[in-house]
Amino acid sequence: MRASCSPAHIALPRAIQAAALALGLLASAAGAQSTSISLNESGSTLLYPLFELWIPDYTRVAPGVSVTAASTGSGAGVAAAISGSAQIGASDAYMSDEQAEQNREIVNIPVAISAQTVNYNVPRLNGADLRLDGPTLAGIYAGQITEWDAKPIAALNVGIRLPHRPIVPIRRAEASGDTFIFTQFLDFSTQRWEDTIGYGTSVAWPAVRGERTATGNEGMVRALASTPYSVAYIGVSFRNEIAQAGLGTALLANQSGKFLLPTTETISQAASVLDSRTPPDERLSLVFAPGDQSYPLINYEYAVVSTRQADPLRAAALRRFLLWAVSLEGGNAPRYLDAVGFIPLPDFIRALSERQIDSIK
Repeated sequence: MRASCSPAHIALPRAIQAAALALGLLASAAGAQSTSISLNESGSTLLYPLFELWIPDYTRVAPGVSVTAASTGSGAGVAAAISGSAQIGASDAYMSDEQAEQNREIVNIPVAISAQTVNYNVPRLNGADLRLDGPTLAGIYAGQITEWDAKPIAALNVGIRLPHRPIVPIRRAEASGDTFIFTQFLDFSTQRWEDTIGYGTSVAWPAVRGERTATGNEGMVRALASTPYSVAYIGVSFRNEIAQAGLGTALLANQSGKFLLPTTETISQAASVLDSRTPPDERLSLVFAPGDQSYPLINYEYAVVSTRQADPLRAAALRRFLLWAVSLEGGNAPRYLDAVGFIPLPDFIRALSERQIDSIK
């Protein structure tokens, strides 16, 4: 878990005041602009469904602003923010220390809290809520646990008749925030994985017989559905697609050894344990949080943004959009987040995000 400093004391602005300010500024800007200002988002496939919900409503709130979104993967999103080809790089992963040092004008702004599921396609067992843990998943993705009835899996699922069939691990083909989250879970829970592979949006995956790769969360769902006896990691915003495909969702072991599914309660519990440790730059892992009821695979969803925008009007529009996105009366409202399985930012984190948004010029 990334080391962090103690956050400085920040006065918490009222969410209602932030939303009112954003909407007031939008109204004045709309009257002053003769042409539309465009904001381009590119990146996280996990965050993309939320942008799809946000954009039509925000267009009605701010008719002078056009927002577009592209599902390209977190690695591509960060690269787009750094290059300036997109105003918002959406990412499930915060920038590494090296990236942050090399690009000091780029900020990582949490806009919500999400989760990831581990899913499987085992005929006749997709409704069985199989149990898995970090060491077992690390063994599967390292090619050391190769069959569904292997002893480590059987020990976690006493009373379930597991098939003697090869496991097909599926992983992301592109640089992915989902890979960052999943490999952090393996890294934090397994010393061997930490010592040999580590974590990141891209890692040097061990070669595993029969393995498959897929692009984006959409591709992961399709690959899992079409491949019997496979296992994959998928963003929670695709839970409806997972259910429609009839795939299984594993109960995952947390630090306390409790097996949990991602729910509003278990995601919120994990976030509450770690949010106070979030530093001013908000680069912090929420993976594998302590606590009996903490779901282990959760994360901040980031808007990766340059604080140095070439156009002052576009910078102002970007600030207003992001303030709306993190507001409880705007993009953090339940009607948006509940639809994709996310939870809103805690007040303390919202204040940190608002401070970072204010730095965009």
